[in-house]
Amino acid sequence: MTNEELNAKLYEKMFAEQEKYREKLLAMQPEEILKHAYEYAVREDILVSLENNELENSQARALLKYARPLSLVYKEYDNRVNEYMEDIWNTVESIANQKIQA
Repeated sequence: MTNEELNAKLYEKMFAEQEKYREKLLAMQPEEILKHAYEYAVREDILVSLENNELENSQARALLKYARPLSLVYKEYDNRVNEYMEDIWNTVESIANQKIQA
């Protein structure tokens, strides 16, 4: 299987996983859906990233071995969110400082 085919297969698997997650969300009450909005958005971003980049053959094969590779990637990303929150805070401070100087 070529690199392009492996990446396409992984994308399709992760896309199908996201569709099942979406269906599960749509069966929930609106307030419950909102509790999962962040996860849904990040999972969508993971798919976009996979769509716009290519993994090496060994990397794609490694993820294809998992039943739910999208969940696996999301969980790892979610453990790294501290940097994201720091970026948000830095932006809040930066805007506040800009407005002080204006």
